[in-house]
Amino acid sequence: MKRSTFLILSVAGVYGTILHAAAWSVNNFLMTGPKAYLTYSSSVAAGAHSGMEECKFQFGWERWNCPESALQLSTHNRLRSATRETSFVHAISSAGVMYTLTRNCSMGDFESCGCDDSRNGRVGELPSSLRPHVQPLRFQGRIGPDGAVLHLACICLAGGRGWVWGGCSDNVEFGERISKLFVDALETGHDTRALINLHNNEAGRLAVKATMKRACKCHGVSGSCSIQTCWLQLAEFREIGNYLKIKYDQAHKLEMDKRRMRAGNSADSRGATAETFHHVHATELIFLEDSPDYCTRNASLGHHGTEGRECLQTGKNLSQWEKRSCRRLCTECGLRVEERRTEVVASCNCKFHWCCTVRCEQCRQLVAKHFCTRRDTTAAAPNHIKRRNKGHKR
Repeated sequence: MKRSTFLILSVAGVYGTILHAAAWSVNNFLMTGPKAYLTYSSSVAAGAHSGMEECKFQFGWERWNCPESALQLSTHNRLRSATRETSFVHAISSAGVMYTLTRNCSMGDFESCGCDDSRNGRVGELPSSLRPHVQPLRFQGRIGPDGAVLHLACICLAGGRGWVWGGCSDNVEFGERISKLFVDALETGHDTRALINLHNNEAGRLAVKATMKRACKCHGVSGSCSIQTCWLQLAEFREIGNYLKIKYDQAHKLEMDKRRMRAGNSADSRGATAETFHHVHATELIFLEDSPDYCTRNASLGHHGTEGRECLQTGKNLSQWEKRSCRRLCTECGLRVEERRTEVVASCNCKFHWCCTVRCEQCRQLVAKHFCTRRDTTAAAPNHIKRRNKGHKR
């Protein structure tokens, strides 16, 4: 095997700078390809970081809150489990890497990458739900060198408007291809867990594509917008996180023949795996094992439990899920809710001064915060039975 076939990229320094010491501690990337791919390593690190930050946001008020141990995507050690939570970690990390590579490509950060203009000049297609309600219309138009459309048949939207592909679409094909080289290469196993991790990596990349938006620019006499030039652009990463959180809630548990799985990398084991994956859609998250009890601390698995966690009882614009966080994190885990008064210093009475500064005073105020603490031994027995058999409480 030639040395140039495989390139070990040590990115511990990159991650130390961007993600600090507690971040996603991948020691190296095993990747096929030329040394030119070193160009993308910092974007990959930044993408993994954004994925983990989104994970922490999505699970901020749940029993499993994407702890630092979840950032260790080494498939050799910690994440050899295949729970519902690790499926999300793989998906959101993969999505973050693809998203950052695609965005940086569109911003011109890479010499070897540019806009996706593969659709430019084509007539736009309507969603199937709209097609029965529109009438085709032929028109002749001349769009400048950037569009180069001379004669075409236009499908008209409601109000007589049509559209064609043009502009600068985000190059997700590039982001997908490079992210695969980096992220999927981390999975060196060949068993069922390895296939599950690779499947969830792909589900994360598909989430980036599924959430893309169509942006358009109008053309026509006096702003009539008789035709629009449209392109595809990335959604906000928060929307991708929301999309994958729904997929997490709907994740499928694989029911496999344990006897055939124990056969390791044999033909019988691979056959059992292939039969199971045949019925799973590529966009769905999958897992193999039930989640552990995240209420209690388990140092060997990197779970800190919910004791000491903050929860929300009052506040503006809280969702129902956030309002129930004290019950979910404390009461149902056999803990009590303790209120603590904390002094907070914040800017206040800000005024604009010409020109051009804003000056604020520093105000102190007492804020009530709530935390999960152990019950007194003299109090009633903890209600730890209720939390079991309630689905996948996080």
